[in-house]
Amino acid sequence: MKQPDKYSDYQLFKRLLKLTKPYSPYLLLILILNLVSTPLTLLSPVPLKIAIDSVIGNKPMPEYIERFLPGGLLESPNSILIFAVVLQVLIVFFIQLTGEKLTLLLRSLLLRHAQRLSFLFHESKGSADSIYRIQYDSPAIQWITVYGWIPIVSSFIMLVSMVYVIFKINTDLAFIAVLIIPVLFILTYTYRTKMRNQYRESKLLESRSLGIVQEVLTSLRIIKSFGKEEQEENRFVTQSNKGVKTKIRISIAESLFGLLVNILIATGTAFVMYVGIKNVMSGSLTLGELLMVITYLTQFYGPLQTMSQRVAGQQSQITSLQRSFELLDEIPEVDEIPNAIPIKRASGQLEFSNVSFSYNRGNEVIKDFSMNIEPGSAVGIRGPTGAGKTTLVNLITRFYDTTSGDIYLDGIDIKKYKLADLRNQFAIVLQDPVLFSASIADNIAYADPQASMEDIIRVSKAANAHNFITNLPDGYDTMVGERGMKLSGGERQRVSIARAFLKNSPILILDEPTSSVDIKTEGLIMDAVYNLMRDRTTFLITHRINTLFKCDFILEIDQNGNVVKRDNMEISTDHAFTMPH
Repeated sequence: MKQPDKYSDYQLFKRLLKLTKPYSPYLLLILILNLVSTPLTLLSPVPLKIAIDSVIGNKPMPEYIERFLPGGLLESPNSILIFAVVLQVLIVFFIQLTGEKLTLLLRSLLLRHAQRLSFLFHESKGSADSIYRIQYDSPAIQWITVYGWIPIVSSFIMLVSMVYVIFKINTDLAFIAVLIIPVLFILTYTYRTKMRNQYRESKLLESRSLGIVQEVLTSLRIIKSFGKEEQEENRFVTQSNKGVKTKIRISIAESLFGLLVNILIATGTAFVMYVGIKNVMSGSLTLGELLMVITYLTQFYGPLQTMSQRVAGQQSQITSLQRSFELLDEIPEVDEIPNAIPIKRASGQLEFSNVSFSYNRGNEVIKDFSMNIEPGSAVGIRGPTGAGKTTLVNLITRFYDTTSGDIYLDGIDIKKYKLADLRNQFAIVLQDPVLFSASIADNIAYADPQASMEDIIRVSKAANAHNFITNLPDGYDTMVGERGMKLSGGERQRVSIARAFLKNSPILILDEPTSSVDIKTEGLIMDAVYNLMRDRTTFLITHRINTLFKCDFILEIDQNGNVVKRDNMEISTDHAFTMPH
């Protein structure tokens, strides 16, 4: 499972600086807190000292603290205790604030970018890996910045200081002491090179395990109906075991690396002692000087060991940061051009000019389609499963872009419009309506969060949904559950139609709105649909011929991507194209 290493550590560091640059006014404070996080950590024992010496005991407050406190505060042990507690809370707060703000920054950027990526990306990659990167990879930014680079920089400064001091005492012993530095550097670099791919594989396996959990929990009805609970559990365990094996290999490598670092440092210390003792015996070095060198050597190797272990321990976090940047670097296949044109409300006139589309640049789903559709027209779309009916309307909304040819809305290429403005011209009712885990009123108001309750009731009546809603125990405040599963299919569909009414867009897309409901419910839905179609350009995708009679004409798509315009009379008398009932 070899994965390319797209970023060097230097590139990652540059990318971190670039990531924070657009947010410089706000992130300047976070950067300052990062720089002082080590001193803040060193202050952590201060509140404990105050509590023990000045509250339990009777020692006066330290002079450097008394200068900043009101005189009355020092007279009461309880006041001193409160101050100690507050100081402890503030120190922890500022340390945590730094890391959490950085994590939130990266998470928000990842989520924003993931929403901009095309359906084609999410359909090919799956959502679980993106979820894993947003939720579990993004915290790496705080571990690298707060708990990684700052200790490494601090250790480096201390290391340089110790080298200088040891050279001042004895040049020969200093040269011997620093001999292990290049060896340690090579060891650390080799570990980083060999293990980076192992960490990447571990993250990938974890995200795949998360994908299985997501599939299971969103498909419980099917799994239970087929009695496949044990099979799904075994699938999860099998996938997770691969991750466990990878983590065991990583743990062994980490332990081996730590052992080699300790052996190397012990060897360096022993060699310095050996040469130092020889020099003492020959009279070229005093015993006091040797003891001083050994003391400084201990302080010298401490930062060296910290740097090596930090660099090695950061590989998992660096891999996570790489994965986060990889998601940010995905180029949206459908994107907004610079200086895009705003549009408030279109008339609904659409023109297809030699439009073709294929998902894999091979077989064309739509082939060289041209047509002009006047505002307010009702267009039926039919064809066999997989022929490209939904694809055609997805091109209008720019969920996908055409492979060739252009689509015009009110005479302007849809690629030239602002994406949000363009998509605001469409109200969409899907075959499987998507509701959020909120109240019915909130789901309807999703189209317009500023809508009043009177508006929500008005559109619910127009969608033939008001009666069933008011019969529920909590009425419009009824919680619909995840994806609206507490409502029946017909009830969910009417709520989604009410939402479309509230959006009041000039163009309406109806994708099989009655495919999975009974005849009585179909009548209620279609009455609402016909009300919604009034004075709007409408695209109605359906297999049911009886729902097409309200359409001005029909677009029939075959398996080869050909789109043919037909009228209702041709459809009703044509027996060459059989449709399911």
